[in-house]
Amino acid sequence: MHLKPRFANAARQTVILWASLLILGGLAFLLLRLSPTRDWLWQRTGEEEFFAQVKGLTDLLSAQLRPPLDLQPDAEMDFVNVNPFGVNTFLEQEVDPAKRAQLIQMADEAGFHWLRQEFPWQDIEIHAKGDFEDRRHEPYRSAWDKYDQIVEMAEQQGLELIVRLSTPPAWSRAQGDDVGTFAPPDNVQDYADFVAAVVSRYQGRIRYYQLWNEPNIYPEWGYYPIDPEAYVELLRAGAEAARAADPDVVIIAGALAATINLQPDAVPDQQSLSDLIFLQRMYDAGAAPYFDIMAVQGYGLWSGPTDTRMHPRVLNISHHLFIRDLMVKNGDAHKPIWISEMNWNVAPEGIEPRYGRVTLEQQARYLPLAYQRVLDDWPWVGVANAWYLKRATDQWEQQGMPEAYFRLLAPDFTPQPVYTSMQQYTAAVADHPRLRAAE
Repeated sequence: MHLKPRFANAARQTVILWASLLILGGLAFLLLRLSPTRDWLWQRTGEEEFFAQVKGLTDLLSAQLRPPLDLQPDAEMDFVNVNPFGVNTFLEQEVDPAKRAQLIQMADEAGFHWLRQEFPWQDIEIHAKGDFEDRRHEPYRSAWDKYDQIVEMAEQQGLELIVRLSTPPAWSRAQGDDVGTFAPPDNVQDYADFVAAVVSRYQGRIRYYQLWNEPNIYPEWGYYPIDPEAYVELLRAGAEAARAADPDVVIIAGALAATINLQPDAVPDQQSLSDLIFLQRMYDAGAAPYFDIMAVQGYGLWSGPTDTRMHPRVLNISHHLFIRDLMVKNGDAHKPIWISEMNWNVAPEGIEPRYGRVTLEQQARYLPLAYQRVLDDWPWVGVANAWYLKRATDQWEQQGMPEAYFRLLAPDFTPQPVYTSMQQYTAAVADHPRLRAAE
């Protein structure tokens, strides 16, 4: 008989507790729904949808349990007092020289200073080692002609080139293209000799060379297992050859794709390895002396440019901070990061959203905001190259490839909304202190 009041009191307290929690939860939910809170969450999570913002908030809170990154933003760094605006081009694919000239002019008109342009090894030393004649079509001509023209046009427009040297010819591998058209050569000296030929030809005209691209994922390392140590051998051979040909050359490491695989897949065409693991193994293999600038890919993927969340297994615009932290830990605080590719994908419905999916309006807002973070938040980032200006044909669209929908210009040169927004943005920030310092 004496226990009943105690049970009743406990039950009453439980009801009060749960009611209080429900009220507090409801108030918190309402608070989160308010516009100022939503704006605050957007500025930190890069998410525009409410429930994605709430999930982002939990990510931000959990990040407080991990050790802080060592970024050394005030370290003395080379190659950061530069114009940050770059764009990827496919000028070598344009058959008509007038279209190449138009593309370069439109890049300049949008405010881009850098053209990140591949000089594909297979398109220059085509038929055999030391053979720089293009005999694929008549009349035969020097394989250098097209690239000489690209260099001259960029100079005339006052733009600088970041030249990527990759994509070996089939003759450089005993198995030819059966191991992948991007697979490394059997003999790294063949690559070194090609690098030396390019750098010697354009000495005093091109200074920045990126040696390879995305060596930590398929297909950029062919069907071979991902191998950081083998890439370091390639990088060393290329860097030494380039520096011997031109002591003023600047070497950019092959851009690392942001991935989370802790070990390579057994399936050849699914090979990838975490960029963080890959880079640490590069350092362990002695890579540091052979590059002046680290390169990363800076895609926003599934969240926007204001996303500040940091989790090693979450890929977002801020992921490269882990790369910076790793560089600092390995004694490379003085080296900057250049972003080789950066943008958001606007694949329409019916196209696989392999790289996320945003609207044309969001893409037009997001890319300038990403550059604003480069200018304001990331002093270790020098150049960020938008992916990409234009391709010569609509082949990617016809094949249903989402890669088509990063473009700033349609194949017929029609400006996309993101091209116009970048044109307006670069003009608006012309007096930014970092841009004035780059003059």
